[in-house]
Amino acid sequence: MLAERSGARRHDTELSQLTSLAVQGDHGAVDSLIREVRPMVVRYCRARLARVSGYVHYSDDVAQEVCIALLAALPRYEDMGRPFASFVFGIAAHKVADALRGSTRDVPTDAVPDHPDDGPGPEEAAVRTIEAERARALLSELPEQQRRLLVMRVIAGLSADETGHVLGMSAGAVRVAQHRALARLRKVAVANRLI
Repeated sequence: MLAERSGARRHDTELSQLTSLAVQGDHGAVDSLIREVRPMVVRYCRARLARVSGYVHYSDDVAQEVCIALLAALPRYEDMGRPFASFVFGIAAHKVADALRGSTRDVPTDAVPDHPDDGPGPEEAAVRTIEAERARALLSELPEQQRRLLVMRVIAGLSADETGHVLGMSAGAVRVAQHRALARLRKVAVANRLI
């Protein structure tokens, strides 16, 4: 556990130094920074866009847009004492929201598809909606910090280190808090007879 915290602190320090060099215009640092944050951005985008039928395949495109926006915003970035990952996830959240907003629009087409739609039918979509509403209702019973932690770890699929960067916790503390949040969620579900 001590070695894990030490590794997380070392990673934070390295990322902070890399960010500082990238903000100053060091092209090698910019490349390294993008290589460092892109995998967590892709995981985040995939997890968020998977909620909308047919949109998970746009996650790589949205992750690319996040990286481009990050490059554009990097010269204006100021270290406010929060982890750099928080800044990255803020950009990612906006780009995902833009993509999801676009998912509600019908795009007219004059071409007929060549093959049948393999996406979920109305029944499966209805079941997914009901299950998502139940999950949201359960999550709303948790305190904000526990809810954010579970969304990042379980839904977005972030590692304990990545979640810790965003929430300002060690990876070990994230795991303990996740265990407690899941236990609390289980109690709420049993009390409400949802399981």
